[in-house]
Amino acid sequence: MPAVERVLVVGGGTAGSALAALLARGGVTVDIAEIKPDLTALGSGITLQGNALRVLRDLGVWDEIAASGFAFDSLGIRAPDGSLVAEIPDARTGGPDLPATLGMERPRLAAALAGAVRDAGARTRFGLTVTALDDRGDSVTAHLSDGTSEAYDLVVGADGIRSAVRGLIGVGAAPRPAGMGIWRIHTRRPEGVERTDLVYGGPCFIAGYCPTGPGTMYAYLVEEARPRESVADADKPAHMRALAEGYGGAWDEIRADITDPDRINYTWFESLLVDRPWNRGRTVLIGDAAHACPPTLAQGAAQCLEDAWVLAELLLNAGAVDQGLFDAFMDRRYERARAVVEASVRLAEWQLDPSPDADVPGLMGRIAAMVTERP
Repeated sequence: MPAVERVLVVGGGTAGSALAALLARGGVTVDIAEIKPDLTALGSGITLQGNALRVLRDLGVWDEIAASGFAFDSLGIRAPDGSLVAEIPDARTGGPDLPATLGMERPRLAAALAGAVRDAGARTRFGLTVTALDDRGDSVTAHLSDGTSEAYDLVVGADGIRSAVRGLIGVGAAPRPAGMGIWRIHTRRPEGVERTDLVYGGPCFIAGYCPTGPGTMYAYLVEEARPRESVADADKPAHMRALAEGYGGAWDEIRADITDPDRINYTWFESLLVDRPWNRGRTVLIGDAAHACPPTLAQGAAQCLEDAWVLAELLLNAGAVDQGLFDAFMDRRYERARAVVEASVRLAEWQLDPSPDADVPGLMGRIAAMVTERP
């Protein structure tokens, strides 16, 4: 028997949906409280490394993911003029039978996970969140924003980097800016773009793109962080085009398509790492609510999915919910998540303040070797 019968997951993003589907499939009654009114996923595209694909396969959605996305097995490094400098084989961190990397549209990933939640029998309640939590020792009473209250064996805060649950249980950690901001656009995929190519140099720290489907991709430009509202929505295309002027090759076609401000997204690079343990009593944090990192290693979604996979396995196989269960969760997740966060931040720091001792390939190789192992 699972250690829990009723679970509330706060947040229906990547981590929350994956956990809900895995638990419900194991016979647990799961409610998701999702503050958004629908399944709309913000952002343009997402890069999923092999260890993320491994969890998605365990969730039973790999065929849908593979059909929706664009898989590739190498990384290109280019000069600002578009010429190829190096082609590097990507580590197959999910195993030899999965691609090294897959790019896809974020709404398609959200839809695949929502389908897994629905098929498993979990319930998603939109436009709802928690306002207070009352831990009774053997259960948690969740007071909800619609004025109702319900008792659960476990509450999981999977509500993102600005988690409300984190504050409700007295965890004071907050995200830290990394000093960089990223401009992203979802656009048409130029002929010949078959993988992620990166440019280090030119007017930006990084210029890159990732295919997300047969005719689509997302492109991004990383510059020094600016106030989020410093560029009006109507001026975003002009600003992004100006940054892209320093790049050739595929960027000539990408730049011509940067016209619609509604397809442009600007965010800061931020990091977060909550000290262990991630629980307070019977409420536990997972995903970006517990750890988040700049996308320099493309491991954010993978680490969220790994949290869900490990916690579900423990809950479905443990005899009781106690601190020993949460300690076991930490033993399998904390050091791994910390290594990814610290490495992602270090890569950003090396861009902001170049060091002759920077070993980018070595650092990336060590993380790839670590995440290849099952958590």
